[in-house]
Amino acid sequence: MKKSIRFLFCVFLLTILASTTILAQIELILWDHQTEAEPGHEMIKDAIARFEADHPGVKIRHVPTKNDSYKVKLQVAMAANDEPDIFMTWGGGGLKSYVDAGKVYDMTDMLVNSGYINRFIPAGIETVSFDGRHYGVPVISISGAFFGYRPSMFEKYGVEVPETWEELVEVAQVFIDNGVIPFALANATKWTGSLYYMYLVDRIGGPETFQKAFNREGSFTDEPFIKAGEMIQDLVRMGAFPKGVNGLREDQGQARMLLYTERAAMYLMLQSAYSLMKSENPAVAEELDIFRFPMVEGGKGNPTNLIGSAGNNYYSISNKCKHKELAFKFLQYITDDKAQEMLVKSGAMPPTVGTDRLLDDEVNIKMYQFFSEAEYVQLYYDQTLPPELADVHKDTMHGLFGLTMTPEEVANTLEEAARKYYNED
Repeated sequence: MKKSIRFLFCVFLLTILASTTILAQIELILWDHQTEAEPGHEMIKDAIARFEADHPGVKIRHVPTKNDSYKVKLQVAMAANDEPDIFMTWGGGGLKSYVDAGKVYDMTDMLVNSGYINRFIPAGIETVSFDGRHYGVPVISISGAFFGYRPSMFEKYGVEVPETWEELVEVAQVFIDNGVIPFALANATKWTGSLYYMYLVDRIGGPETFQKAFNREGSFTDEPFIKAGEMIQDLVRMGAFPKGVNGLREDQGQARMLLYTERAAMYLMLQSAYSLMKSENPAVAEELDIFRFPMVEGGKGNPTNLIGSAGNNYYSISNKCKHKELAFKFLQYITDDKAQEMLVKSGAMPPTVGTDRLLDDEVNIKMYQFFSEAEYVQLYYDQTLPPELADVHKDTMHGLFGLTMTPEEVANTLEEAARKYYNED
């Protein structure tokens, strides 16, 4: 009898140990670019610690990679069928290519049935949604383009914030007449000039203009693209941008310096630039105000539409992941109230409902409100287009602002590259 009891006890103990061993073997691999230099690094570490404490035996193996190398690393892994359980992208065309390849888990049902989809501002989910299905969640920060300006300069020269393109041109002329550069712009990296082009295409033709060209239902030579190029070159010819604009570098602060020294009046900038201004020149940052890119008279684009990213970094689950429910639970830890608070303290602006209650200055609050009110957010062309076409687009921005290419040549160059890329010739 004693032997039987002892035997049963050993079997019971071995069963418990075996179950514990199986539980302890669950590991979720997480890839992103949240290295120590990034605003989300500490938040991710904290979320992992909290998740693991609440889920004994489950481990998150975080593998952060520097931004410049991350895209290539993810592309290689996807091609080799060696993708991680949870991974970060910038949404848009890059993510869609993985969705089309069957690599990304459709988390629509989990998001909707749990009600967790209501955690995010509407524009945040849109960038990772295709054909009405959701393939990720926005996590780190809103990043959009707004006109920054110094109210004291507007008051000094007797101008008001413009609401239409015509009014913007009139304001620009007043500054030119007074020896002030209307728009601070450093276009050596090309994407900065593209902000003007993308906004004008949207304001003239609406979001469908780019979407149709991108989906090959339209063309990059459609009228709004041509008209946007013409309007930009009108500004160039009237002297609205700094001399040598294509040689000035945004990453060296050359555009911001023009605003600091009152040599320029307006600055089409990202939220990240405002964060830099707060540390570089607190006095100017404290005075700064922002306004939306103006509407174009007769245009189809809603004036609330934004160019930017309503999430900046989006996290998805791979179809290869064996523990999708656990992975989905982890996503809730990196977007909960604690994560939200940590991101705001780091200078980010997470696209989650309630972020505005944590913001401590009027500019960030206004940026968040603009995103919350946006009817549509167009992800930057160079992040939406395949890399080969994104490079062509950026190169043409040098030709456009340098007056070495006509608007028609700019449009034809990208269209020809698209036709070649998609084997349409």
